[in-house]
Amino acid sequence: MIPFLDLNQVNAPYLQAIEEASLRVIRSGWYILGNELKTFEKAFAAYCEAEHCVGTANGLDAITLILLAMDLPKDSEIIVPANTYIASVLPVSYLHLTPVFVEPDPHTMLIDPARIEQVITPRTKAIVTVDLYGRSCEIAEILGIAKKHGLKVITDAAQAHGATHAGRKVGAWADATAFSFYPTKNLGALGDAGAITTNDAALAEKIRYLRNYGSVIRYQNEYQGVNSRLDEMQAAILSVKLPYLDPENTRRREIAGRYLRELKCKDLTLPPGDRISEDAWHLFVVRHPRRAEFVAFLEAQGVQTNVHYPQPIHKQLAYKEFKDLHLPITEQIHREVVSLPLNPVLTDDEVAHIIQTVNQFDLQ
Repeated sequence: MIPFLDLNQVNAPYLQAIEEASLRVIRSGWYILGNELKTFEKAFAAYCEAEHCVGTANGLDAITLILLAMDLPKDSEIIVPANTYIASVLPVSYLHLTPVFVEPDPHTMLIDPARIEQVITPRTKAIVTVDLYGRSCEIAEILGIAKKHGLKVITDAAQAHGATHAGRKVGAWADATAFSFYPTKNLGALGDAGAITTNDAALAEKIRYLRNYGSVIRYQNEYQGVNSRLDEMQAAILSVKLPYLDPENTRRREIAGRYLRELKCKDLTLPPGDRISEDAWHLFVVRHPRRAEFVAFLEAQGVQTNVHYPQPIHKQLAYKEFKDLHLPITEQIHREVVSLPLNPVLTDDEVAHIIQTVNQFDLQ
């Protein structure tokens, strides 16, 4: 069986360096808000071509802290993509803001800029964009809309480490960008971890307070903050892996290129390949109208798949207030999407087997 993702294999090349970094942290006696975090924050900011980076406990907290720092009125409406993981929207709800779902472009499956302006009202204060599957949204166009209407833009780039848009890294475009370093991400920690990048010095400073109980000087609290800090161990591990992110993304692009050229299955919709060198290709998401049969066939032939994601947010019990909302493009996408294996440790033979198996589906 070709696994969808084997994290042991992914981390194996860096195991010795990770062990050395971990031992360094253990022996230092300093485990929170220390030099390892400062080192990673500086390196990741530079990598993302951003002025500031603030480490957080996870990606969901990163979005929450950005919105919290922006101090938006409680009745604010926040535009969000309808096609995304629930973590992109939960922070909006946590802060008693109102999510306004916008359908995706059916080709890219990312938020459709043409639909954003249609839902802007006097209560709209921000747009949350998501660089889903590793592809940047149409951020330049969205920023133009936001500027016209005086809105903030927050990007969820949890799946887009190393992706670019018009030659510029995704972490440098929006008012602030949230990253997750969950172990499965292109840059994955060995536990939960996250970060925020921004070019806004005042916003970065406020987030540094908010992530640490509202304090940067011990026992002096400027804000009602939270506890969401990227710890020294995960920061050290991420510093080990960061220099290898670009080579690993290059391998992802090579595999994605083969898939785009060689997959010939009828009724299979492939992701767009117009930005193959800019996308981070966190996931290779195809669509098939007979998903259950397609997945079962691949599994029987030794190819493990995944579904990102089987049920849209507005149809989840957690968001039952939106259960009558009809978003046909999003709903169809969630019925059809299948993620094929795509990671830097796949061998050429494994990629060939996956392609051959997919192309055999029509012959069964």
